[in-house]
Amino acid sequence: MAQVEKLRLGINIDHVATVRNARGGDTPDPVRAAVLAQQAGADGITAHLREDRRHIGDADIDGLMEALSIPLNFEMAATKEMQDIALRHKPHAVCIVPEKREERTTEGGLEVAREENALAHFIAPLRDAGCRVSIFIAAEPRQIEAAHRIGAAVIELHTGAYCDAHAEGRFDVRDVELGRLREMSQFAHSLGLEVHAGHGLTYETVKPIAAFPEVVELNIGHFLIGESIFRGLTPAMAEMRRLMDEARA
Repeated sequence: MAQVEKLRLGINIDHVATVRNARGGDTPDPVRAAVLAQQAGADGITAHLREDRRHIGDADIDGLMEALSIPLNFEMAATKEMQDIALRHKPHAVCIVPEKREERTTEGGLEVAREENALAHFIAPLRDAGCRVSIFIAAEPRQIEAAHRIGAAVIELHTGAYCDAHAEGRFDVRDVELGRLREMSQFAHSLGLEVHAGHGLTYETVKPIAAFPEVVELNIGHFLIGESIFRGLTPAMAEMRRLMDEARA
């Protein structure tokens, strides 16, 4: 059993940029949101620069690198363009995610086992540049084993199926998904991987995941950005942190 320690909270600010881009112009500014999250106690900031630049743009990455004193987690597809950008900026961490142009949000985890050789070569220069490489995957043994073999330091378990089942009232499915996430967090930890989790987490779903002692970081974006419209970002984060700390205790 892993030692219980304080759980880190990473804030994904992509959808501040989504609101900005819906109208055009400069507001709301995702860099300002990231700095506010940093001041409110976030342990890291996540930004996903997509191929079609639907939310975060290149200038946002420049601004985040300049403004932040906490780690930036750069989510990216396994493409040469994104690799070049990551190598130019050298963020603290890069998280390799699957990407389809037509999807609204990241659907499912990366298929590591099928693309193991290509991904091993893709992440090698990122590791050599000092970036901590994370792989966003489903809670499946073969994907975790493949992520370990290619030399990733971190896996981020996709919690979307668990959260969706809860939201839809399919509680039997939710409990199965939760059990799978628990088992796979233990398995990944046993291999020496650092375990993160995220996607779709809300106030209602965060505590069971936060209670896993093997999980050291949760990355949460859309829900908190939405909740901040009503509460403000600092109070929205404070409530999430309170629930995480309760679960951890």
